Amino acid sequence: MKKVLFISSTGGHFSELLQLKPLFKKYDSYIITEKDKTNENFKKEYGNKFFFLPYGTRSKLFTYIFKYLYLCLKTVYLYLKIRPKYIVTTGTHTAVPMCYLGKLFGSKIIFIETFANSKSKTLSGKMIYPIANLFVVQWEEMLELYPKAIYGGSIY
Repeated sequence: MKKVLFISSTGGHFSELLQLKPLFKKYDSYIITEKDKTNENFKKEYGNKFFFLPYGTRSKLFTYIFKYLYLCLKTVYLYLKIRPKYIVTTGTHTAVPMCYLGKLFGSKIIFIETFANSKSKTLSGKMIYPIANLFVVQWEEMLELYPKAIYGGSIY
């Protein structure tokens, strides 16, 4: 059974990732998101296949720099622990280091651009687009911005 890592930031990106829940049972799946009060219960449901990265916001730039450095270090640890064949993400900054590390070690990267953007690229989309093996958009209009993407429709 292939190891698949599902990763995203908390909030709307994690809600989108959870739309892929039927796939969690089809593969040897692992889930990573940022820790906050809204998703602590998932650790009980998924046990040792569910991991947290630190929650950080760029609004507090000074502390964000240190949290992001810690996030990158923990990302290396989790990648080496899991060693996924595929990395599936709906973004954002939490997923970028994991995708680049995965690409370096031969994982296939599947990026699903957020449903929230129908007219502009996200920062994580811009960063992961060049390395993605499969880049999926949820709005047909986004194909103009990401010509190598495929239109997958809404995952909701």
